Amino acid sequence: MRLQSPSISELHAFAQAARLGSYTQAADALQVTQGAISRAIARLEEHLGFAVFERQGRRSVLTTAGRQYLDAVGPATFTIESATQAMRRKREGRHVRLSMPPTLFSHWLIPRLPDFSARHPGTVLSFAPYRRDDPITSPDIDAWVRIGSMPFPETVQADYLVGRDLVPICRPQDALSICRPQDLLRRPLLAHTNYPDNWARWFEKMGCDGPYPAPAADFELVGMLVQAVVAGMGVAVVQRCLIEDDLAAGRVAIPVHRPFQIERGYFLCQPASRPASHALQDFRDWVLAQARADQGQYAQA
Repeated sequence: MRLQSPSISELHAFAQAARLGSYTQAADALQVTQGAISRAIARLEEHLGFAVFERQGRRSVLTTAGRQYLDAVGPATFTIESATQAMRRKREGRHVRLSMPPTLFSHWLIPRLPDFSARHPGTVLSFAPYRRDDPITSPDIDAWVRIGSMPFPETVQADYLVGRDLVPICRPQDALSICRPQDLLRRPLLAHTNYPDNWARWFEKMGCDGPYPAPAADFELVGMLVQAVVAGMGVAVVQRCLIEDDLAAGRVAIPVHRPFQIERGYFLCQPASRPASHALQDFRDWVLAQARADQGQYAQA
């Protein structure tokens, strides 16, 4: 079948000239001569059988047919260029694609990403949709952040990041009346749906005798759990790394400062048999340094 599409160079010349309204500026943007732009658009018009531009003074303005054609091919041209740049970055080792739980991504990683961008301006990070049970084998993903505990399978290289530190939280105005772990037993206990035993483990570690009251309510998301605490529904025990913004903003407080760690946490994982690119190694070194800095701050708190 004979292809009816114009060449990519003609489409890029057309799209740039349409965006900038000038053959000269389009030539500068594409780093070619003005003559090359003129010839490309002339070939395009000959191919299409209609004019895509008309001259208005020194500007090149789209015709009605040219506007319709740009609306049709412009997004596709942009997609091709973006995909090509992404693949080149990946081949050059400057692209890292990650999969990680949305809660850790939004509460812990995003506030730190400007530091990574400043240190590694040539590296592009992209994030795949998180699926809890996906195997750590996909060739389209470079690394995964998973909730788990050691040991991981021998096929997985796993580095602990954060998430083992559990702390109780309450409203700041309630913190003054909570002096001992036992004081929390008299408050409504709020829990995470997936980890209802966190309170029992925390009380046991603090030396509180059981039996412990059942949670008054449970929530599937940490954000919802924190909102319930702020609203005055009760107290909760959560991973310290997920409430940094809430602590800094004074929305919640930690009434009892006693260290307690569980074995479960967030780990940076990658296939043990797959060599890491330079960009992935840079990201790994950076994110582990961020995690170590947090662990040092928690130890001092």
